[in-house]
Amino acid sequence: MSQPTRMPMLNGMYHQYLTEQDTAGFKARVSERYGVATLERLSASGDRMARRAAVLALGLLADYDSNATLGRALTDHDRGVRILAENAIGIVWCRVGNRRQQHRLAVIVELNATHRYQEAIERSTRLIDEAPLLAEGWNQRAVAYFNTGRFSESIRDCDQTLELNPYHFGAAAGMGQCYVQLNQRARALACFRRALGLNRNMEGVRAHVLYLERVLKSQD
Repeated sequence: MSQPTRMPMLNGMYHQYLTEQDTAGFKARVSERYGVATLERLSASGDRMARRAAVLALGLLADYDSNATLGRALTDHDRGVRILAENAIGIVWCRVGNRRQQHRLAVIVELNATHRYQEAIERSTRLIDEAPLLAEGWNQRAVAYFNTGRFSESIRDCDQTLELNPYHFGAAAGMGQCYVQLNQRARALACFRRALGLNRNMEGVRAHVLYLERVLKSQD
């Protein structure tokens, strides 16, 4: 008689989280039992529930060093894993640099969220000057440039973001939007395909790809 498969303790913690919706409790329980390296391994090799639990936990516990692991999880065959990875990776993108730089980045994100784009440009420029390897600083300035109609400058910053962080699907999609505004459809399509290759959950980007493929084919 075969023995039943032993499920990781992490699965039980995840089921408890789903029942109680207690994020702080889940974080505390996981951090007592698992290190980031083990969570990274489970995010790639565990069963479906373990992968979901590991990715959720990485978003709570990991820093930018887990960027590649979460980037790979964005193409997991399980949609739940991909959704959790999308949330988690956006968080770890802002966990880079020292505490002061992280605080300044959070302020810039809030400025863009509240449509204060010129101030976001000014602050992100100062942050980039201080920490040029901080990819999200470039991305946030790209967002502000796009929303002020400075599409070529936004493309430049999106490209720099992707040089520093090749998993940044947002920068790839943002570059595509810029090329749409500049009526450069072939380049826009290439960017949208790149974004979709990084993050399979981007249904809006998928729609752009299908539309641009039809348009460009009709022009052949």
